[in-house]
Amino acid sequence: MAWSTDESEAGEARRTAALAGLAVTLALALVGVVLVRALRAEGNLEDCLMQGRNNCAPIEAADSR
Repeated sequence: MAWSTDESEAGEARRTAALAGLAVTLALALVGVVLVRALRAEGNLEDCLMQGRNNCAPIEAADSR
């Protein structure tokens, strides 16, 4: 059975849409991971501050050598 031009174009359109959906899903997953890491770091800082500590976010001095 030979594929007609319309069927092959429809197949290409479906593949393009599937790849676009995959790209969007991966981008959202990446943004989610970055957001979770940032919120975890912020939560750890807040936990430290709520315990009354004053060295929760030490400042690292650059080497002057």
